[in-house]
Amino acid sequence: GLQWGDEGKGKVVDVLTPRYDVVARFQGGPNAGHTLEFDGRKVVLRSIPSGVFQGNVNVIGNGVVLDPVLFTAEARELIDAGTPLHERLRISRKAHLIMPTHRLLDAAEKAMGAGKIGTTGKGIGPTYTDKISRHGLRVGDIEAPDFAERYTAARDRHLRQLERMGATPDAALLADLESKW
Repeated sequence: GLQWGDEGKGKVVDVLTPRYDVVARFQGGPNAGHTLEFDGRKVVLRSIPSGVFQGNVNVIGNGVVLDPVLFTAEARELIDAGTPLHERLRISRKAHLIMPTHRLLDAAEKAMGAGKIGTTGKGIGPTYTDKISRHGLRVGDIEAPDFAERYTAARDRHLRQLERMGATPDAALLADLESKW
């Protein structure tokens, strides 16, 4: 796949997928899309493994960071096009959720000028920071009776971090991001 550049990984997966029963995405976030073209249609997958079109069982593993807003849009598009997603997709309860405040933390890092590390602005890096420090929210936490409290505690921790960075989050932007989330 080297001659295909960065998208070569996706092409190789597409070639190998029919030979396997399970296709798993084990790490990463929705920063780069995997574009597929078939049957006269173009589909961009950012979180869902491409084996979903082959009839395989597809797994989003615990190393993946999942943005509920982007994932929902991607899933709806596939379901609306007739892909039996409920039958073919499994999501690890331990996959971490990208929160709206992760996006704000990412934006604050981007604004650091020469000290920045480089980011897509989608909150992936800050989500992995929470994952590693065991402070993040996971997919399975959604079912917890105290999920709202867990979310609020994580959000408030991020807001304090933004304050320490000298960033003042736009309250209207945060409210909009949270309403979508």
